[in-house]
Amino acid sequence: MTEDKKQEQQAKQEEKEAQQEKRKEDSKEKSAKKQKKDEQKLLKEEVESLKDQLLRNQAELQNFKRRMNEERIRERKFANAELVKSLLPVLDNFEIALQKERENGSETMVKGFEMILRDFYATLKDAGLEEIEAEGETFDPKLPQAVMKEPRDDVEDNTVVEELQKGYLFKDRLLRASMVKVSEKTDDSQTPENEKGEC
Repeated sequence: MTEDKKQEQQAKQEEKEAQQEKRKEDSKEKSAKKQKKDEQKLLKEEVESLKDQLLRNQAELQNFKRRMNEERIRERKFANAELVKSLLPVLDNFEIALQKERENGSETMVKGFEMILRDFYATLKDAGLEEIEAEGETFDPKLPQAVMKEPRDDVEDNTVVEELQKGYLFKDRLLRASMVKVSEKTDDSQTPENEKGEC
């Protein structure tokens, strides 16, 4: 019986070892599953982060393309501004010459000058040039530049009474400000009513 007991004890020992081995394997398996789950979770988070970054990069690229396109359109729109601006003194001199010719010249020359000036101005207007109407208007410091003030009672205060140099817009952008003379009210402090009040 001792031998049976030994075998029984040995069988119990083997069973115990087998159970411990199984527990170790189960623990390893659980640990591996947990590790796999954690890795999957990290990978999912990384994928989401990369997707988010991709969407942000695509949006930035779209915004960059849009800004570049708008800038290109703006550059094309105002590409001729410097050329037109450099032609303004020619236009001014031509108008002065025409005025002198009207005073002293022949009718034929005046008509020729007027035709050339009209065509020249029409070409500049087609390119985007627009004359600023200032004379007789209320002074707006955004467009004309006041270089002189003149005391006047026959017009409202702060009215443009004379345009000394024409101003122009190029496609709604100020190209050259008008130089104008602006009215101001005369000093009425010594009126008869005031003199009566002082007595």
